[in-house]
Amino acid sequence: MTTLRRAVEANAALRAAGLIGVLCAAALARATLNGHATLTAFAAGLSFGLLLLATAAVAGWRIGRPSARGLVIGMAGGLLLVLLPRLLHPAVAAPIGMRPEPFVAWVLVTGVVAVAEEALLRGALLDAVREAAGLPAAVLLTSVAFALIHVPLYGWSVVPVDLAAGVWLAGLRLAGGGIGAPAVAHLLADLAGWWM
Repeated sequence: MTTLRRAVEANAALRAAGLIGVLCAAALARATLNGHATLTAFAAGLSFGLLLLATAAVAGWRIGRPSARGLVIGMAGGLLLVLLPRLLHPAVAAPIGMRPEPFVAWVLVTGVVAVAEEALLRGALLDAVREAAGLPAAVLLTSVAFALIHVPLYGWSVVPVDLAAGVWLAGLRLAGGGIGAPAVAHLLADLAGWWM
């Protein structure tokens, strides 16, 4: 291995470590600020999303218009994320009903957080880890990070589901060629949570 290649990998590893550090700090801050009051929860979520977007931008990720292919892959992937549990466990009744939060504000915050998580995890972090340690490590690390950042909000019982969802979203990133596909899938799955 050349000295230049080692330097590139070391730089990518440092970038990845920095991104993970910010992600952990942001997730802990969101969990701390995420009180029972709707306004506090919205502010915590929006702050979390904006911090992740800013971190991804500092790391070199840039907003781009998703391709039509990426959007179609994302919609199909999101529908599968929503429908798969129903297909695998049809006997388990899904709770139906609107959440108490104001819908428009919830959609806005949910959209920012979903896109921000994808920009940081499947955008900047996946690229940095892939450059430093290869694609399998990148998929694994971003999926584990995705699962762990949701623990403060939903508990440890969701880790296996979120880990599988993280791997699925990474696959959508690779299939779609950018974060458009996983962002759309993530948003669709989160929006379905309003009714389920």
